[in-house]
Amino acid sequence: MAALSAARCLVLRTRGGSLLPPPPGPRLRPPQASMSSLSGMSRGRKVALSALGVLAAGGAGLALALHTAVSASDLLLHPPSYAWSHNGLLASLDHDSIRRGYQVYKQVCAACHSMEYLAFRNLIGVSHTEAEAKALAEEVEVVDGPDENGEMFTRPGKLSDYFPKPYPNPEAARAANNGALPPDLSYIISARHGGEDYVFSLLTGYCDPPTGVVMREELHYNPYFPGQAITMAPPIYNEVLEFEDGTPATMSQIAKDVCTFLRWAAEPEHDHRKRMGMKMLIMVGLLVPLIYYLKRHRWSVLKSRKIAYRPPK
Repeated sequence: MAALSAARCLVLRTRGGSLLPPPPGPRLRPPQASMSSLSGMSRGRKVALSALGVLAAGGAGLALALHTAVSASDLLLHPPSYAWSHNGLLASLDHDSIRRGYQVYKQVCAACHSMEYLAFRNLIGVSHTEAEAKALAEEVEVVDGPDENGEMFTRPGKLSDYFPKPYPNPEAARAANNGALPPDLSYIISARHGGEDYVFSLLTGYCDPPTGVVMREELHYNPYFPGQAITMAPPIYNEVLEFEDGTPATMSQIAKDVCTFLRWAAEPEHDHRKRMGMKMLIMVGLLVPLIYYLKRHRWSVLKSRKIAYRPPK
């Protein structure tokens, strides 16, 4: 009987039974893994890593400070933000200003700058009527052909013709402007950082160079232009032209109108995009409550419904 009892106690202990009391003495806890990777390091390595982090942060701060100092040394004046009438969420372009801006481009800017992506037909319904746009196109002599004899000929412009170029090729443009190529103005507002703010500031920002700055004879000082030295002479000034509608042709008015015209040229869908956005907001405002009602009171009932099949007995 004694041997049977000892065997039974051995079996219970090997199976983890709770009938036997734990052995006397202190219980040992299993070793726990350290969650911190620095706890196992020596003091010297901790100091070295701390010093390396401080040096890295100091080097990054010094590099940022030097970069800021170099950028400030360029003396690049950023254009201010003007309150344009078309910057509103639902504001459209001033079409009277677009018409005056086209007049500025035609009489001032077109002597050097092209707009090869804009055709006379694009003016219809925006700033001119069809008859007016057709009359403007007919003022231009377009080289066309060949004819039945294989020769080129000139004809009056049509509505489908694009605005004429002031130079036949880029080399001729550079030769006429001291090596500088006048950019195309079709998308100049979208292509320049600052948009119409930059163009307006550039047109009205010509001034005398500061003391100590010497400009070459063919260059002009403009703080808004990268490098502050620009080949283009001041293109506009007070009363440089007379507007057809009698608006006073001040420098700021001329710059404002041509910037509005260039904004329309770069984004002719401006008004249509905002009109479509307004329609979409109205549609969303009507559909969202309807969809919420259907989801909350119709679909939720069907979704939570349980269909159980009970076979006939």
